[in-house]
Amino acid sequence: MTAYIVRRLFSTVIVMAVVAFVVFSLLYLTPGDPAAVIAGDIATDEDIRRIHARLGLDDPFLVQFGRWVWSLAHGDLGTSIFTNLPVTQLIGQRVEPTVSLTLCTLVVAILIAVPLGVVAAAKAGTWLDRAVMSFSVLGFSVPVFVFAYILILTFSVQLDWLPVQGYRNFRDGVWEWLRHLLLPSIALGTVYVALITRMTRASMLDVLAQDYIRTAEAKGLAPEQVLIGHALKNAAIPVVTIIGVGVALLISGAIVTETVFALPGIGRLTVDAILRRDYPIIQGVILIFSAVYVLVNLAVDLSYVLFDPRIRY
Repeated sequence: MTAYIVRRLFSTVIVMAVVAFVVFSLLYLTPGDPAAVIAGDIATDEDIRRIHARLGLDDPFLVQFGRWVWSLAHGDLGTSIFTNLPVTQLIGQRVEPTVSLTLCTLVVAILIAVPLGVVAAAKAGTWLDRAVMSFSVLGFSVPVFVFAYILILTFSVQLDWLPVQGYRNFRDGVWEWLRHLLLPSIALGTVYVALITRMTRASMLDVLAQDYIRTAEAKGLAPEQVLIGHALKNAAIPVVTIIGVGVALLISGAIVTETVFALPGIGRLTVDAILRRDYPIIQGVILIFSAVYVLVNLAVDLSYVLFDPRIRY
């Protein structure tokens, strides 16, 4: 396994290098001039040229890219064009709400989706199975922001149970922290729950048709023992895979969710940076999100051996 981990880490470095080049290239070629935005509407051409020279935007592409990569190698994601603060500092200030939202959504989605998928497979063809599948289709069909506004209208405006927006630090109390994350987590996790539910059901149906499941049933094992102890464990690999792949949904959905619920996370920071053409922040956020996604998929690959000892790397 050690050799496998080393190979995957090496490939991760290559992937991140390609991502860095693509991200820098896309932002370099994107229409819009950050210097003109910084200078304002009444700036002269001379003002814009001075800002170009100060930011190094007049240098050739390879020079700018090389300077950026050299900074990355020293742990420097650059400096925000508008706030003149280090990008690492700005991201560090926003990381807690995003991590809290993502982890809360992940836990809630898994606790809901896996049991739903198991029940749907165990009751295949019944009204319960059709109800779970209808919920999955609905989860895929409704956009995150639409479902978010429905939740706000229902539970915040009409019932006044949960806050409309904002974030509370975990140190302010577990309940206050959870109250402000509950609606965003449900809104963000709807598509994720639908995805995991469908995969769990499909994988469970495939396993339940195997001979060893019929043997376990013939031995007189309880249905719960057959489903959990035998079927679910052997059906776990596709489910774990889709959980890892679905992290991309959480990352992309967090941007929309944080905007709707006014959470001061990395998603809001990204939206503000895009609107202001603050390239260093955009580049830093994309790199961090890409690294997280690659590392999550590495962890998913390594977890396979826990569910199926026959797997050898």
